[in-house]
Amino acid sequence: MPSIGHPLAYHDAGTPLTGVLYRGEAEQQTRPGILLIHGGAGLDDHARDQAQRWAALGYVVLACDMYGDGVAGDRQRIMSCVTALRDDPATLVTRARAGLDALRDCPDTDGRFAAVGFCFGGMAALTLARSGEGIAGAVSIHGSLTTPAPAQPHTVRAKILACHGASDPHVPPADVTAFTQEMEDARADWQLIMYGGALHGFTHRHTQPGATPGVAYDERADRRSFATASQFLAEAFTEQTA
Repeated sequence: MPSIGHPLAYHDAGTPLTGVLYRGEAEQQTRPGILLIHGGAGLDDHARDQAQRWAALGYVVLACDMYGDGVAGDRQRIMSCVTALRDDPATLVTRARAGLDALRDCPDTDGRFAAVGFCFGGMAALTLARSGEGIAGAVSIHGSLTTPAPAQPHTVRAKILACHGASDPHVPPADVTAFTQEMEDARADWQLIMYGGALHGFTHRHTQPGATPGVAYDERADRRSFATASQFLAEAFTEQTA
C-alpha cells in the first residue's frame, strides 16, 4: 500500500519551503532517512512517486522543496532558480542541508541519512556529497555531473552512485570523463553505472515520446537503476552502522 505523504514546512534562512514526508504508517521502529531531491520542474508528481517508492522499502523519505513558493509551474522562475543554484554550489548545499536538517528532526529517523536526486536533484545530491556532508550515500539518477566546485581530495565522506543514460545528450561523454577523473582525484568511494540506449530523464514514466529532445522514459533503465540504488544504499547504511 502506498504511504501517505504529509506536508512538512521548514526554512532555509528567510526562504519558506514545504516538502512532503513519507513513511510507512505501520512502521514503529526508527530507521534511515532519505532526502529525495526533485528535478528541474520542482516538487512534482514524479518526485512524489519516487519518494513513495523509497518509503515502500521502509525508509523515512522527505521529498524536499529546493525552490520555495511561487516557482514550480512558472518556467521563467524555474530556469532562474535552477541557474542560480547551479552556479552557486554553496547556496545549493545550504538549500539541500535545510531539507536534511528537517529530515533529521523527524523522531522516527535513526541518525543515518542519504540523498537521492533526479536530474537537477542528482546534481544537488552530488554537490552535497562534494561539500563533505556526513551522509551515508548520495545517489544521482540521470543528473548533471559537472560542477564549478570540484571535490577536493579526501573531503567526500558519502559513498557516491551515479546512474547515467549512455545516450543522454544533456550529459555528454566529456562530462562523464571529467566526473570520473574528479572522483578519482578526490579519492572518493564512488560508482558510475551507465545504461545503454537510455536518454535523459529515463525514470519519468509519463514523459510523452518526442515532447522534449533527448528525454525519454526507459523501463529497463528505470527498473535497473532503482534496484542498483536500493542495494547501494542498503550497503551504505549498514556500513555506517558498523
